[in-house]
Order: sequence, then structure tokens, then C-alpha cells
Amino acid sequence: MWNIPNILTLVRIALIPVLVGVFYWPASWAPLASAGIFTAAALTDLLDGYLARRWDQTSPFGAFLDPVADKLMVAVALVLLVQADPSPLLATAAAVIIGREITVSALREWMAMIGARARVAVSLIGKFKTAAQMVAITLLLMRNPVVGVPIYSLGIVLLYLAACLTLWSMMVYLRAAWPSLSAPASVHAKAKADAVAAQVLTDSEKPL
Repeated sequence: MWNIPNILTLVRIALIPVLVGVFYWPASWAPLASAGIFTAAALTDLLDGYLARRWDQTSPFGAFLDPVADKLMVAVALVLLVQADPSPLLATAAAVIIGREITVSALREWMAMIGARARVAVSLIGKFKTAAQMVAITLLLMRNPVVGVPIYSLGIVLLYLAACLTLWSMMVYLRAAWPSLSAPASVHAKAKADAVAAQVLTDSEKPL
């Protein structure tokens, strides 16, 4: 469990209180430092996934913790941004993104319970959404213009792009899961019983 990919994921979670503290630090360098911390966390997300696959160090603990760390970091950053700029424009996009994450997480948990988790695996649209979201939040944390470029306004535009991709990807997941969502409960009970029976049979065939 204590491999490098999982340690990187734990580091990402540990950076959350650091981000909060730096965000509220009364210093001119705080916005840039906040953006740097968030960027570092996003890079560890890319790195731990790559290393887990490259070194074959995937684990149930890592599979559980990695998406949790991502969602915590994004949700906390969005809450900080809305608190600093309580405008309807920013609050709406943040609510859409956080609401989608809660919905899709619940959907994946339920699909896993009935043994159909693969139907709602991460899609290409979801990856584009994540990329737009990470860049948008980084720019919003920076706040101040850079060489005349309105960083904050650009971040708002990208955040709304991420929100649109968020809704699109959610609809893709819901569409994929709809046959299971609309099926009678008896069908799910039988599928679950068959999965348990298959697992028991597989375990009985393992050498002692």
C-alpha cells in the first residue's frame, strides 16, 4: 500500500490545508503561491497515475484514494474562490462542477455495488473536463494580470468551458448507466448473486 504513487496521492491531500493557509496569507505573493500549490497537486495527480501503471503498483487503496484526493482539492479550491469573489457568475460554475462530482461519484458507487462499474469508467470527455478545470482554477487563483493578459477573466471563461464539459460527461455516464438504473430490482439482485457465486467458485479453485 505504501508505494510511491499512493504516497504522492497522500501528498496531494496534505497540500489542501497548505493551499488554504497560503490563499488567506496577507501577502502580495500569496495568489501566485496558491496557484503554484494547486499546479503541483495537479501534477502529482498525473505522476501518480503514470507511475502506478508504469511500475504496476496499482492497488485498491490507491484506486479509492486517488479520485477522492482530486475531488477534495478541486472542491476546496472552488470554495475558496467563491468566498473571495461571491459573484453569481463564479458561484454558478462552481456549483455545477461540485454537484456533478457528487452525482457521478454516487453513480459509480451504485454501479460498483451491482457489478457494473466498468460502464461508467472515465471517458475522454471527462479527461478534457479535468484539464480545462485544472487550468481554469490555476488562473483564477493567480488573480492578477500577467504581461497585460487578464488572467482572471480567462480563468472564468475556462471554468465555464469546464462546467459545460462537466455536464456533458455526466450525461454520457448517466446514459451508459441508464439500462442498469431503469432495470427492475430483481435483475440487479440476480446479477449480484451470480457475481458472488462466481467469486466463490474462483476462490475455491485457488491453490491452498
